[in-house]
Amino acid sequence: MFLPISVWRGSGSRSDRQYGRGEALRQLPGGTPGFRNWQGGPWVANKKSRSKRRRSRNRGGLGRTILWLLMTVVSLGAMGGYLYPDLPFAGPLVQSVQRVLGAAVAKLPAADSSQADDRAALSRINASVPASLASSQRPADKLLIASFNIQVFGQSKLAKLDVMPVIVHTIRQFDIVAIQEIRGKQDNILPDLVAMLNSDGSRYDFVIGPRLGRSVSTEQYAFVFDTNRVEPDPTSVGTIQDPQDLMHREPLVARFRSRTPAPERAFSFWLVNTHTDPDDVPTEIAALTDVFEVMQRARPYEDDVILLGDLNASERQMGRFGQMPGLHWVVAGGVKTNTRQTKAYDNILFHAPSTGEFTGRWGVFDFESVFNLSPEQALRVSDHLPVWAEFDVWESGSNRHAERESGFRR
Repeated sequence: MFLPISVWRGSGSRSDRQYGRGEALRQLPGGTPGFRNWQGGPWVANKKSRSKRRRSRNRGGLGRTILWLLMTVVSLGAMGGYLYPDLPFAGPLVQSVQRVLGAAVAKLPAADSSQADDRAALSRINASVPASLASSQRPADKLLIASFNIQVFGQSKLAKLDVMPVIVHTIRQFDIVAIQEIRGKQDNILPDLVAMLNSDGSRYDFVIGPRLGRSVSTEQYAFVFDTNRVEPDPTSVGTIQDPQDLMHREPLVARFRSRTPAPERAFSFWLVNTHTDPDDVPTEIAALTDVFEVMQRARPYEDDVILLGDLNASERQMGRFGQMPGLHWVVAGGVKTNTRQTKAYDNILFHAPSTGEFTGRWGVFDFESVFNLSPEQALRVSDHLPVWAEFDVWESGSNRHAERESGFRR
């Protein structure tokens, strides 16, 4: 059984909030509490890690102490060998190291050449972007919501100048993108991505969740969104509680609303970002049934719940989740969503009778063909392609709630 959203109200530095040091909050009457960085920056959702995810700070302490002592002795000797080459041991050793390093440095390409290659790769990708993909081409009366598993998105990928322009241009095609598989020990992955997105004058922001997983290789979820087109509900950001530990990475949820001249009539909705574990797909897909039902009851005035992400399952593998009355998934008919075009892993699902804002338009963004990449180049970006669906910016049906109830700010 899944429980309402769990978030942490941070205090102190951003790193304190990022790792969940703060006051634990439970769902309160009228909504699920959330928080925003005191500096007005991106939204961050946190929760305590379970004991299975904790890492002992003292493990290997003796080994690290011995290693530190050895490094201290060697480094002092090396410093002496550098300053006094005639020393009997350290002097010849350091001179040998200097010869090896000198030879290695001589084989490295010149900095100007490397920078020229980077600029050439960037120019080639920018030149291949069709004019029709400019962000200004997004329809003003529609929202484009996407899901993108950016395979192992961390420091290494962030530094690849032949990859990041593809990711940036891809995200700019959509108003909101749910991102899976963010992996990194540092907290700069999403801020750096958003800085790249905004380098053309755009106004993107992000919501990011805690690091989750049962192994050392934990992952984070995130929502990246165009603030000119949508706004987040500051009381809604959080992570689903999973006391029975049915899921490796509990979904990140947040509520958004389209920006319109009449906010009281604007389309508002929950987004549930998920990535099932490949080894436990049937169990986790079944658990998403409960997650979806929990989110349908999360706010009495919000009936739109959109679950999206990397399910590691096609429409034929939804099991109990796929049998929910009224559940609709956009990717169907044998359409493939992985870069190799062999599997249908990614999808966007919602309750069709409730979410009448769906226009019927959806697709898979094939960045390999759009940017004229080779299969090898495309796989450097990700082994998944983004999937997307289009929704009206105006609320359909009778779901009209007052601004004072909705949690959004003017």
